Amino acid sequence: MNTPLTVILCGATGWAGSALARGIARQPDLKLVGAVGARSAGRRLGEVLGDEALDCVVSPTAAAALAQSPCEVYVEYSKPKDIATVKANIVAALEAGAHVVVATSGLSDEDYADIDRVARAARRGVLACGNFALTVVLLQRFAEMAAAYIPNFEVIDYAKDSKPDAPSGTVRELALRLGRVRQPDLGVPLDQVNGPAGVRGATVNGVQVHALRVPGFVLGVEVVFGMKDQRLHLSHQAGTSAEPYVDGALLAIRKVGGLTGVVRGLDRVMDL
Repeated sequence: MNTPLTVILCGATGWAGSALARGIARQPDLKLVGAVGARSAGRRLGEVLGDEALDCVVSPTAAAALAQSPCEVYVEYSKPKDIATVKANIVAALEAGAHVVVATSGLSDEDYADIDRVARAARRGVLACGNFALTVVLLQRFAEMAAAYIPNFEVIDYAKDSKPDAPSGTVRELALRLGRVRQPDLGVPLDQVNGPAGVRGATVNGVQVHALRVPGFVLGVEVVFGMKDQRLHLSHQAGTSAEPYVDGALLAIRKVGGLTGVVRGLDRVMDL
């Protein structure tokens, strides 16, 4: 039997991270050897989450977890309160010899360019996924297909009012990918719009993005494509459970070891 792939999970006590921690514990080919969660530092993860299969100790920082238990894959799944810390965690994991899966949103294209240089120097892979839900992965691919044929499109980013980053990692990744397919046409150039600055949204990689932050949403994205006398709406809305993200995250953990440098998007390692 092959030795299980060792994993450290940052954000293991959070909403999505705890679901992933439990998911890892159910996999015979994966072993969670470290967890990061400042509020639960020093306690067994199984005690915190009520799952006896999780026997690693929670560390206060990523650096402490990496020093205590070297791993093959480091997963960054913390809340994006401090993006500089998130970026530092990723760099530290790469320099410690781990491949990295990034699930935290808020990192900029410039941040990923810096991370890519570190990853290539270390000959390690970074798989950055704005969203692990398979419905989102498919939406991203369908949107790229549509953008190749429809020149007018914009993106709406939905989230609860307490989400601090805008756009979300999912939408930032989507705008990056759509902008690479084509720069969408605008009926009226932005500098000729009559109205307050920003009323037409923000331009992200050439794509207009409108971020809604109101109660009642969890996470959602909609791409609206328009042609004369016709429209196409591609939409995803997340529910309240974190379970839809587990299978995609497990796939990312298993696939990242075959990469070098930064790769953005779960579909890049899927057979679609």
